[in-house]
Amino acid sequence: MKIEIGKDFPQYFIPSYPEEFELFSHFETTAGIPTVLFAITTWKENGKPNVCFHAWSCFHGDKTAFFAVMGNLYQHTHTYVNIQREKCFCINFLPLSYYDKLIDTINQNALETDEFEVGNFTISNAKTIHAPVIQEAFINMECTLKEIQDLSGAGITAMIVGQIQQISVDEKYAQGYKQRYGKEGFMMLIPAPQNLTTGEPNQSAVATVNIEKYD
Repeated sequence: MKIEIGKDFPQYFIPSYPEEFELFSHFETTAGIPTVLFAITTWKENGKPNVCFHAWSCFHGDKTAFFAVMGNLYQHTHTYVNIQREKCFCINFLPLSYYDKLIDTINQNALETDEFEVGNFTISNAKTIHAPVIQEAFINMECTLKEIQDLSGAGITAMIVGQIQQISVDEKYAQGYKQRYGKEGFMMLIPAPQNLTTGEPNQSAVATVNIEKYD
């Protein structure tokens, strides 16, 4: 037997915090699909560097181009406004040991705040675009803006597609599987999976990748 959840909000779903289902679709906690965590970096209008801890994304392309497709970016954020203005952004992948520092940049993100200073990150300039780069990241992706779509049309979030112009990889992470997968590699966000029988909430979780099989 399968439990079926439709587009109407299940009234028995209990939020894990008061505004959860004002911010997110109930389908997110119904499915609980993991996605990779990373930091988007941009320049604010006043020249201060901005950091946005983000997930809800995928990366793909063909032989002509490679794209970062970032979903669920809130339109009221500095990052959204900065990308619209600068037409570019950098994606920075950091290991789990930087999680708390990245959370600090969420809690201290005023317009006048240097968010690299908040996270104690080393700043450098991207090579192909006008964006700051986190030196501590093991992979940096420099992206130009390809497209912005408001998929729901509600003016709340947007899907941003960036075309990747250059990727920089730390030498320790540049030799196949070693380092990239495991505790020193990619962080994954696991959205809090709802108990679909009782409606009870769960905590969201952060995971790393454990390789089970080679294909």
